Amino acid sequence: MIMNEMIHDARIVRMNSKHAGQEIRQWLGDSIGWWEEDTLVIETTNFRDQTGLSGATRNLKVTERLEALDGGHLQYSFTVDDPTVWTSIWSGDYVWAKSNERVYEYACHEGNYALGSIMKGARLLEEEAGSK
Repeated sequence: MIMNEMIHDARIVRMNSKHAGQEIRQWLGDSIGWWEEDTLVIETTNFRDQTGLSGATRNLKVTERLEALDGGHLQYSFTVDDPTVWTSIWSGDYVWAKSNERVYEYACHEGNYALGSIMKGARLLEEEAGSK
């Protein structure tokens, strides 16, 4: 499972399996995975008509590759194929650098326009408590 904290989506990757039938369409598609030596390959198909990739259709196929690199880094590569929309396959890749920093919760503050004032008030109370 790959957990995306934004919107708390849980993406199930069934290992060494086959894709579900074309009649089964899911919001995040149908992901299957397998190992090619030290690289995890994930292929996702069977997206719904409204995919998360702008412009793509239900014919979208995304292939991802995750490979461990020296120093604890991770090479992430993806390939996008939707012949209904694009005339050729396109792809990209990047390195997820290992970090020893703390990971903080993703949190929305939509409509929380008072947050600045709340923080300012808290700092004033701290300052006041420190001067006594």
